[in-house]
Amino acid sequence: MSKKSAKIWPYSIVISITLVFIACVATIVIANKLPVEKSDTYMMGYHEADAKANEILKSAIEFNKRYKIEYISDELSSKNCIVKYRVMDSASSPVNNADIKIVITRPNNHKYDQELSNPVIENGIYTFRATKLPQEGRWDIMAKVKVEDIQRFYNIKADTRSKEVIEY
Repeated sequence: MSKKSAKIWPYSIVISITLVFIACVATIVIANKLPVEKSDTYMMGYHEADAKANEILKSAIEFNKRYKIEYISDELSSKNCIVKYRVMDSASSPVNNADIKIVITRPNNHKYDQELSNPVIENGIYTFRATKLPQEGRWDIMAKVKVEDIQRFYNIKADTRSKEVIEY
C-alpha cells in the first residue's frame, strides 16, 4: 500500500459524510415547500376524527340498523353537477326529516371545495342544486347524514369522465 492511497481514504470518508448531510438537508428543505393537504374524511381534522373514532363507528352501525342511504345521481358532470340521495328507514319508507350536509372536494386539493346545502326534499329524495365543478376528473362527495340523534358519514368517489361510483 502506498503512502498516497493511505492519505486519501480519510478525506473520502469526510467528503462522503458531508455529501450525505447535504442531501438530508436538501430533502428537508424541498419537502417543507411542497403543499400538504390535511385529511377531512369525516368532515373534520384527523385529530378530531381519531379522538371520536369509536363514536363515529357506533353511530354508523346504529344508523345502518335504522336507515338506508343511497347515492342516486345519474352521473357526475363538471358542467351541471346535481347531487341526489335517497334516505329510507328499515321498512323502506321515505325519510324526509334527515339533515344532510354535502361537501364536494378534490382528493388532492381543497382549493375547489364546494359545500351544498338546502336540498329539495321529495318522498325521501334529497336533491341538491346544480353546481359547476371547476375541473374534470375525480371528485370525492362527502355527506354527513343525521336523522334524529344518530348520524352517518357517506363518502363516495366519483369521476366526471366515468359513471362509476365507489363508496369509501
